[in-house]
Amino acid sequence: MSTTDMTAQYASFFGYMGIASALVFANLGAAYGTAKSGVGIASMGVLKPELIFKSIVPIIMAGILGIYGLIVSVILVSKIDDQYNYMKGYKHLASGLCCGLSSLAAGLAIGIVGDAGVRANAQQEAIFVGMILILIFAEALGLYGLIIAIILSQ
Repeated sequence: MSTTDMTAQYASFFGYMGIASALVFANLGAAYGTAKSGVGIASMGVLKPELIFKSIVPIIMAGILGIYGLIVSVILVSKIDDQYNYMKGYKHLASGLCCGLSSLAAGLAIGIVGDAGVRANAQQEAIFVGMILILIFAEALGLYGLIIAIILSQ
């Protein structure tokens, strides 16, 4: 085995860790956001069952975070080839961590806001627009990570 083959073999470890990081952390954020918001919806549904479908917005937004991780993972896995080196491996690791950790943070924010927001919406429906705006800003954190991850993957 030549030195070039070994370099590509070991460098690809970092690329694959970036792929795993993007998918795992993004899905952790999506799962937390979905679970936490789902608990709030279940609690709110007891008081006002007619608001359940209106309150599913945080769950949809949390699910999008998992899609961000999937997009970055697919982009990164297509970049690993025979000419892979450490620079590409480090860039792809940074890309995966950027997307994954940003989505994790966004999922935490969406879960907390979604839980409190849908419960508050059951008591005062005027809070709905404010909840949506806060959720949009929380989702933007994951989107920022996705954009930078795509730039880093090039």
